[in-house]
Amino acid sequence: MAFKIYTKTGDKGSTSLIGGTKVSKAHIRIESYGTVDELNSFIGFCIDQLSPHKIHHVLREVQDRLFTIGSSLACDPEKETKMKIPDLHEEDITLLENEMDLMDKELLPMKSFILPGGHLAASSLHIARCVCRRAERICVHMQNDGAEVPDLIIKYLNRLSDYLFVLSRYAAHQLKVAEIPWKARL
Repeated sequence: MAFKIYTKTGDKGSTSLIGGTKVSKAHIRIESYGTVDELNSFIGFCIDQLSPHKIHHVLREVQDRLFTIGSSLACDPEKETKMKIPDLHEEDITLLENEMDLMDKELLPMKSFILPGGHLAASSLHIARCVCRRAERICVHMQNDGAEVPDLIIKYLNRLSDYLFVLSRYAAHQLKVAEIPWKARL
């Protein structure tokens, strides 16, 4: 018998966390991993717009880490799960920092804020950056409300949003697209 994607168990607005606890689909924990999933989808969209490059490998690693984060956020912290959930490591953050350092060597120093735009790939990376910041804010909100969210998740999301910003600049540079500086109206 083939596995069906629909189960009808969520038809009344509830779902289960890993561990079996039923919660509303409006629960902040569902919002957190749903936003991480949205970010993962945007990362895939960005990959599809960038020419094959080492960046693809890094972004695929990012997608894997986002599944790791989503799995962690989807767990009921008060229940032991039978599933082995993969871990996030400090080296995952170091990878993003090293990649930013490499890209920064090719970029001109910023002299103003930069407006998103100029090319579909750069704009899409900015959208992914914004979704990443939202995921980070939700996780911080959860943590401030006493929910268990590992500090490493928040740190990773923070660094990832920085990485996506630098990558948007790097993509524009590689595509020979001028950055759009913000000029405040006085």
